[in-house]
Amino acid sequence: MPKILIVGGGYAGFYTAWKLEKWLRAGEADVTVVDPLPYMTYQPFLPEVAAGSIEPRHSVVAHRRHLKKTNIITAKVTGIDHASKQATITPPVGEPYTFDYDIVVVTAGAVSRTFPIPGVADEAIGLKTIEEAVAIRNRVLTNFDKAAGLQAGPERDRLLTFVVIGGGFAGIEIFAELRSFASALIKSYPELSFEDTHFHLIEAMGRIMPEVSLPTSHWVLKNLAQRGAEVHLDTQLTSAVGGRIELSTGESFETDLIVWTAGVMANPGVVRGSDLPVEERGRLQVRADLRVGTEDEFVPDAWGAGDITAIPDLSGGGVGGYCVPNAQHAVRQGKLLAKNIVAVLRGEGPKEYVHKNMGAVAGLGIGYGVFQSGRLAITGLPAWFAHRGYHGLAMPSWERKLRVIWGWVNNFFLGRDIASLAAVEQPRAAFEEFASRPKPTVEAAPVQKAPAKAPVRRKAGSAAAPVEPKVAVETVAAS
Repeated sequence: MPKILIVGGGYAGFYTAWKLEKWLRAGEADVTVVDPLPYMTYQPFLPEVAAGSIEPRHSVVAHRRHLKKTNIITAKVTGIDHASKQATITPPVGEPYTFDYDIVVVTAGAVSRTFPIPGVADEAIGLKTIEEAVAIRNRVLTNFDKAAGLQAGPERDRLLTFVVIGGGFAGIEIFAELRSFASALIKSYPELSFEDTHFHLIEAMGRIMPEVSLPTSHWVLKNLAQRGAEVHLDTQLTSAVGGRIELSTGESFETDLIVWTAGVMANPGVVRGSDLPVEERGRLQVRADLRVGTEDEFVPDAWGAGDITAIPDLSGGGVGGYCVPNAQHAVRQGKLLAKNIVAVLRGEGPKEYVHKNMGAVAGLGIGYGVFQSGRLAITGLPAWFAHRGYHGLAMPSWERKLRVIWGWVNNFFLGRDIASLAAVEQPRAAFEEFASRPKPTVEAAPVQKAPAKAPVRRKAGSAAAPVEPKVAVETVAAS
């Protein structure tokens, strides 16, 4: 029975395994998924998680709950030697070991791409994982709590100044969601006013959201400005040392939260440790039929999909001729990849991946959204409903769909939960503060004896001289 190794359990990896379970016959293949996380993250929901509109656990899909027939290994793949069909697996506990496979599927996704700007690596946070989204939410809430106890001044301004770097879909969505979140929080903080909060988005290009038309992007800019959020176009971040933002325009201000959304890159931890072909931008080179290789030649028994790959966009709508790294492509590629693997196992030919983007939809905070399909553009409340409807149905499994939608219904009637759980990052702090500890032991110094005295001789007939008793001298260490 052939062994299929899927490297990465994100969109593409999860859907590949999910559909293989559906389409493989009993005993036809043995499937294993290796990922350092035990769940798939539905990344389009991360802005709403950061803004408190979705419960964090509802936006992830547990591998072991929904992949019943698949072997799950929670670890990292740190090497792929396809020439010998062996992968190196590094678990969180224990020594690395080799894993023999017959077919490898590389779907390890992408990570945040940064530039060597001073301070970014030390101060900024990305928006690729559920942990990052939760940390952003906790930081916003904690900063409001701190600022409420301060008088107006530089420190309060710093706590209530929020910065997003990057004006693509992810950047605009998190920026607008946080603006909506902060506006709602003001009602619960009478010590603060709307004017005390400051939002800045930094974009190096002359426009935002290239996926939508220019008029639609202008509507978004106008809407954000009306809501008290400032967008800096044609502007570059030059420094973020110590939280002090310095821009190419000469402007500067201080902040306590910098969210980085200015691009992604193929997961280097997997690509660099593999002998599979990589193109000039560091992505795995994959054909339109999702087999690793070039148009003229493919690597047998090696497949790829998702953000880690460079797959030709046969619809003609891709950037540079390749599919853009987004959820739409990753999900559809994963489904087709499973079909193609089954087809090849049964002696049939694989199909090429073709998907024409039907449109783009973005949520901009409660009640605001944009939808673009060709020349058709919808903005405001209808687009917001379209955003929630699309992503609510796109969430894998009905169990996850119901949890997300039920959470939205609860928030509609009860409002968003505004409790910060920042202390969860140091869960033992309260216990350690009051925990009893044994007193330090006191070690005594060794006993020192006084030097012996020479015997006293007395003359005959004289009175006996008093004899001093021998005394042991002991030095005790101070406690």
